[in-house]
Amino acid sequence: MTPREAIILAGGKAERLGEAAKGKPKPLVEICGRPLVAHQIARLGAAGVERVILACAAGRGAEFASALGGLGLEIVPVEEPEPLGRGGGIRFAAKELKERGAVFAMNGDELLDVDLGRLYAAHVASGAAATVTVAPLVSPFGLVELRDDGFVSGFSEEAPRLPHWVNVGLYVLEPEALERFPERGDHERTTFPELAREGRLFAFRHDGIWLTVNTPKQLQAADAYVATHPDWLE
Repeated sequence: MTPREAIILAGGKAERLGEAAKGKPKPLVEICGRPLVAHQIARLGAAGVERVILACAAGRGAEFASALGGLGLEIVPVEEPEPLGRGGGIRFAAKELKERGAVFAMNGDELLDVDLGRLYAAHVASGAAATVTVAPLVSPFGLVELRDDGFVSGFSEEAPRLPHWVNVGLYVLEPEALERFPERGDHERTTFPELAREGRLFAFRHDGIWLTVNTPKQLQAADAYVATHPDWLE
């Protein structure tokens, strides 16, 4: 059984989106007619999550509550009194958790098709205090193929996967991990490195969809993907 509560970081200001954001915080920018974060909340609900805590900027709580009502889950906006950073935002929002146990935590400005059931099962099997979802790093450039003597032997326009992994901003956190999150700042600079040194941080590998929405071009790409994959929530 997956966690029944989740925390979503929803404080993004959408500054790089410019006019495309239409004055909305980034998680509420629309993808195919519904707020970006609503797509991820729907995935959480399908996995068994019943209550979602949204860490948002001061003065934005009512806007989130209005935009995300009717999704079938309890939505709890938590306004940060001041910017606390990603780790601080998660820790501050965690004060509203009703149950003591593992929770999902994620960024509210990305689209992922991670199988949350498999993610949680892998976390439980690992015995870790926290699990971070990682995706392969894909080069934005094609390759120039070289011979040993320095001459070019060919070209490949297909973007290659590099032998590295990157954090996609989706976690499973045990109470122990949450209690070690900073009150201000980034957990990736403090809590996660500490847990890694202790052998308490597990990585779940994801090879599926990961769409970030930081620029108008990325917004268009995300909108086009969801429009052409109406079943992606499955």
